[in-house]
Amino acid sequence: MSPARRALVVALDGPGSSGKSSVGAAAARRLGYRFCDTGLLYRAVTWLALERGVDLADSAALVALVDQVELAADEEGRLARVIVDGRDVTAAVRTAAVDAHVSEVARLPAVRAALLPRQRRIAAGGGIIVAGRDIGTVVLPDADVKIFLDASVEERARRRAAERGLGPDDAASARILDELRRRDRTDATRDVAPLRAAPDAVRIATDQLGFEETVAAVVAAVERVARSGTAAVGP
Repeated sequence: MSPARRALVVALDGPGSSGKSSVGAAAARRLGYRFCDTGLLYRAVTWLALERGVDLADSAALVALVDQVELAADEEGRLARVIVDGRDVTAAVRTAAVDAHVSEVARLPAVRAALLPRQRRIAAGGGIIVAGRDIGTVVLPDADVKIFLDASVEERARRRAAERGLGPDDAASARILDELRRRDRTDATRDVAPLRAAPDAVRIATDQLGFEETVAAVVAAVERVARSGTAAVGP
C-alpha cells in the first residue's frame, strides 16, 4: 500500500465557501479516500424543517428530523447525496433559502449533539476526508491530519456568486457577501463548537491559490503524515 493510501482520518475545516467540499472531494479522489461534507447533514435538517414548517428555534422538533435524513454515496463513492424519504434532495439543500437559515439550525447544541455520533460513525475505519466547521476541534479531535482552509470573505462571496452564474455587480452577489459575513459571525461566536482552527491544524490560505494548487496542498499535507506516521502540525 502506498503512503497516500494508508487509512488516515483527515479533518478539513473552514468557513463557508472556502472550498472545503470541492477541494476535499478532489483530494479524496486523488488519494483514493472516501469523502464526506458534514455540512450536508445540517443543510438537510434545515431543508426538511423548512419543507415541513418546523420552528427553527424548536430544538426537540429539529432533533426529531435527524434520523429522517441520510447521506448516500454518489457515482464516485463520495457521501455527497442527501436522501429524505427515499428521495434525492441534494439540489434542494443547496438553495439560497437553506443558506439563509442553516446557521440558525447549526448553532443549536441539541442538533449538533444529535448529529455528532453520525459523523463519527462515518469516519470510522479511516481512509476518509471529513469536511466541516468543527471537525478537527470537536467531531474528530484525534484525526490523523487536520487542515483549515481559509480565504477572505470577499473572495469566498465571489466564488459562491460565480457558482450561481452571478456577476460582481449583481444585487444577488451583494446579498451573498452579506450572508457570508453574517454566517461567519454566527459560526465564530456560537456557544457550542465555534468555528476556529485546531491548534495543530495545517492552515492553507486560498485567496491566491487556484483550485488545483489548493487540492495539491491538501494532498501533500496528507501524504506527509502518511509517510511519517506522525500527526500534521500547522505553522
